[in-house]
Amino acid sequence: MRHGQGYRRLNRTHEHRKALWANMAGSLIEHEQIKTTLPKAKELRRVVEKLVTLAKRGDLHARRQAAAQLKQDAHVAKLFEVIGPRYAERQGGYIRVLKAGFRYGDMAPMAIIEFVDRDPEAKGKADRERLEAEEAED
Repeated sequence: MRHGQGYRRLNRTHEHRKALWANMAGSLIEHEQIKTTLPKAKELRRVVEKLVTLAKRGDLHARRQAAAQLKQDAHVAKLFEVIGPRYAERQGGYIRVLKAGFRYGDMAPMAIIEFVDRDPEAKGKADRERLEAEEAED
């Protein structure tokens, strides 16, 4: 019987997985598209879709629940101010996982995970702003 086997363990401890999902979910919320291995992407989808559902609720308790899972307040703010209202009318299926070939070093199956109606300008926005600020200093 397969009782209690409802998720991928990914050969990590519980604490390591918890930190992994917090970091990857934060990166996905910040950039709205990331590239990772296929099993991680499929498991991350479960985590992020629950966070978007919390953001759609939008109350204080939902914000605190999301903050308990994410590491940075900026990610929580973007989740509730940008992503939650964007999917207010959508009944689920906020994340898309696309297969992206195999990694050169170890032939691990790779995937691109992204929000369905993502903002293409969000990817690399922080780096562009940092470079513009450095050019303005000079």
